[in-house]
Amino acid sequence: MDIGNIAFSAYQYANKSQKNNATGKTSFADTVKQTAVNGSASRMEAYKDYLKQKYGNVRYESIGRDEKSLDKVAKTMSGRDVVIAPNIVEQMANDPQKAAYYEGKIDDFFEATPRLKASFAARGLDYQPCGVVVHEDGNVTYIGGCADSPERVAQVNAINKEKREKEAAQRKASIERSLEAVEERRRRIHSDIITTEDLKKW
Repeated sequence: MDIGNIAFSAYQYANKSQKNNATGKTSFADTVKQTAVNGSASRMEAYKDYLKQKYGNVRYESIGRDEKSLDKVAKTMSGRDVVIAPNIVEQMANDPQKAAYYEGKIDDFFEATPRLKASFAARGLDYQPCGVVVHEDGNVTYIGGCADSPERVAQVNAINKEKREKEAAQRKASIERSLEAVEERRRRIHSDIITTEDLKKW
């Protein structure tokens, strides 16, 4: 492996990358330089290390674009997850323009999260980001969802509780009226029997 070419490519990549040491994170160029000095990692491994430093929870697997596959992967995500197909991460490691393109797509998701949270909160909803999937065909899927805010959940629960209590009170009142009606019929029947017996005695 030609370390000079790796360092030059890393330098080109670093110039195109949107994040660098100014953000407090190690750039891809720095990562490659370090691994070149240590001689302990390939270009792919260096790039994967860089992605892990930049995004945190990064996995390399192919995820289908169908709803079932996306639902399944969403359940494993915690909000800042990145899943990249192995063939795409290989392209990214070897082509700074592809790396900049896909990293830009991933960055867009995370940069939009605060705005989306605020926008949904204004509507009484809680935006819950999951993560980004880069599929083997190059398509990118952003996964997130919405739920009612805790306040709205509490409000709906209170409304439902009040409704259940009102229905229970109505059922109880209905049963009591039915019992009263039965008792009244029984009293009338008993009264009729006594009256008939009394008539016979006379």
